[in-house]
Amino acid sequence: MINKTKPAGTAKIEIDGKTHDLPVLSGTLGPNVVDVKKLYGDAGVFTLDPGFTSTASCESQITFIDGEEGVLLHRGYPIDQLAEQSGYLEVCYLLLNGELPTGSQFKNFAREITQHTLLHTQMDRFFDGFRRDSHPMAMLTGTVGAMSAFYPSSMDSADPEERRLASIRLIAKMPTLAARVYKYSIGQPFVNPRNDLSYAENFLRMCFSVPAEDYKISPTLAKAMDRFFILHADHEQNASTSTVRLAGSSGAHPYAAVAAGVACLWGPSHGGANEACLNMLHEIGSVDRIPEFIARAKDKEDPFRLMGFGHRVYKNYDPRAKVMQETAHEVLNELGIKDTPILKVAMELEKIALEDEYFVEKKLYPNVDFYSGIILDAMGFPTEMFTVLFALARTVGWVSQLNEMIDDPTQRIGRPRQIYTGAPLRDFKPVSERG
Repeated sequence: MINKTKPAGTAKIEIDGKTHDLPVLSGTLGPNVVDVKKLYGDAGVFTLDPGFTSTASCESQITFIDGEEGVLLHRGYPIDQLAEQSGYLEVCYLLLNGELPTGSQFKNFAREITQHTLLHTQMDRFFDGFRRDSHPMAMLTGTVGAMSAFYPSSMDSADPEERRLASIRLIAKMPTLAARVYKYSIGQPFVNPRNDLSYAENFLRMCFSVPAEDYKISPTLAKAMDRFFILHADHEQNASTSTVRLAGSSGAHPYAAVAAGVACLWGPSHGGANEACLNMLHEIGSVDRIPEFIARAKDKEDPFRLMGFGHRVYKNYDPRAKVMQETAHEVLNELGIKDTPILKVAMELEKIALEDEYFVEKKLYPNVDFYSGIILDAMGFPTEMFTVLFALARTVGWVSQLNEMIDDPTQRIGRPRQIYTGAPLRDFKPVSERG
């Protein structure tokens, strides 16, 4: 990776009467950054930034977000253009390689992904050790980590070909693993992938086909699944991506680093948001109860908040939500299930959020989690599977970020600092002297 930051001036900070000059750097887009890496060595102080909300942990050329303007770019391409005009595997190639593929490049890439979709037969034995009611994310975390035992050569992160092959395997095998997680949880036999189907078609078939009858793939549902994957492929330095980078910075096996990302994604404040959103819709239950919950959402003294509205990063409309909104209506029309109580609640909440002065003023627009929860529920996925599908889609982002970090000569093992506020230095006393 060639570092592309440019000098943009100098920031001055005075500590104990001494002035220190800190370089200010600029990237291609976004705000400038103050380079503080030498501050401790020069001034003997750290910076404090809980949650790292104002700290850039790395330089990256993969994804750019402007939360104020509602912009999301992958390698410079707007997310709505990619979701409407491209396909998931094409986006995977873009994230991994930096450019969109030519026709022959894409054909070879798609063929290689297809050739690696099968799991080692011994992988299936892992599922026998899980309880049937295990949370799907628990099973996915364990099985992704277990893949490192099957591909020990991938540990050699210094070998570009081994890294490339590990990336291909992870993207190819994650749908097969995710489908097995689902099948195991409902007590149905595993379905192996087929080489004549697209990435999304293959996944739907592995999830929903049964031996007793032929499975007919809906082009509308396959397109919706593909769009879901594209819209969740990468999202800059979020919690799970930062976790993958941090784990990978120690030289951990790439499958172990991605398993760490899966575990982090599990949290309801991150990948579990669409699951939490659908649970909220079920809690509301009917349209006539919506005013009660809207009132609670507006009450500052009430801890309740509407899930699926607003976003920590986007202070404007989530650019992924518009595409997901269109997709949601396509799926509901295809399946003919617009009149269920939960969908009525969702559609009424959407209308209120787009028109109500309180929501508009605070820019609490429906986000991608709101619409993706509706889509996945309509397709027949249980809410516990939502985050598994998120992890499947995000795998390419994780491996792209991991590869970029390994190629960056400035990266070192992650080691955040702290400000210690515990007990001061004190002497140990034997238990007989402790009063």
